[in-house]
Amino acid sequence: MITLLAPGQGAQTPRMLAPWLKDPERHRLVKDWSQRAGIDLIALGTTASKDEIARTENAQPLLVTAALLAGLPVIDALADAGQAHTAVAGHSVGELAAAALAGALDPADAVHLAAVRGRAMAAACAATTGSMAAVLGGDLETVTDAIESAGLTVANHNGPGQVVAAGPIDAIEAFVAAPPAGTAARRLHVAGAFHSAAMQSATEVFAEAIASVPVRDADVPVVSNADGASVRSATSLCERLVEQITAPVRWDLCLETFRAADITSAICLPPAGTLAGIASRTLPSVAVVRITSPRDIDRLASTTKGRSDAAA
Repeated sequence: MITLLAPGQGAQTPRMLAPWLKDPERHRLVKDWSQRAGIDLIALGTTASKDEIARTENAQPLLVTAALLAGLPVIDALADAGQAHTAVAGHSVGELAAAALAGALDPADAVHLAAVRGRAMAAACAATTGSMAAVLGGDLETVTDAIESAGLTVANHNGPGQVVAAGPIDAIEAFVAAPPAGTAARRLHVAGAFHSAAMQSATEVFAEAIASVPVRDADVPVVSNADGASVRSATSLCERLVEQITAPVRWDLCLETFRAADITSAICLPPAGTLAGIASRTLPSVAVVRITSPRDIDRLASTTKGRSDAAA
């Protein structure tokens, strides 16, 4: 069984679209998506600075674009090799790319929705004073209690011993200065308290946007950030995509779903580093395949049959 994984905000890197845009057809496609999204994705993905692409309104549609540029030909390559992806998942905004790869959204609509989401979340950040902190190590229950006692929210469960707290800047700074015993905490360079109540205004904007585009039942299950459930219903997908803006990302439960389903290969779409690292540590029996350029797709048939990560 094969799953495709699409990364979320924070994974972006300068020139991340450059290898893909050498192909004229892909270049035209991204130009069309740029018009649909109201943002110059070609410039962002080839010449923009690290700081520019880190901005929420830019990072989110850029990441969905990269995942789709790689994911769509990956699906074709698997089909040509007589294989098929059996599930998809995306971390935070990556769930929009996952929904498109599952056939629930048109790719252009997914990029458009990512742009709407990014702008709305950037506006929510500007209206609040929030931040986030990564917490490594410690007992989950103890860490969760400490985060909540500090007036913060657990925003991400990324895997064993890896959680992210969100909330007001002063509370984040105090927490980082005195983290729970046996843990290390560091403040993240983000614009606000994502996946917390601070993003409520963005939820309202995004809900209106997703109601304006066609959403279909998925062809393959989307493993949901909400609870690790495998979802195909269009109605449920829409609800979860809206709710996840303020809800915690339960990537740990997605990993549990992959383990229970005996996934043999996890194909990590670009930028692949973050999710590939988590998958390699938490799913040791799974062949983790990193897609970083079109060349990696040519080697896909062999890697998804259980061979080593030739694309790393």
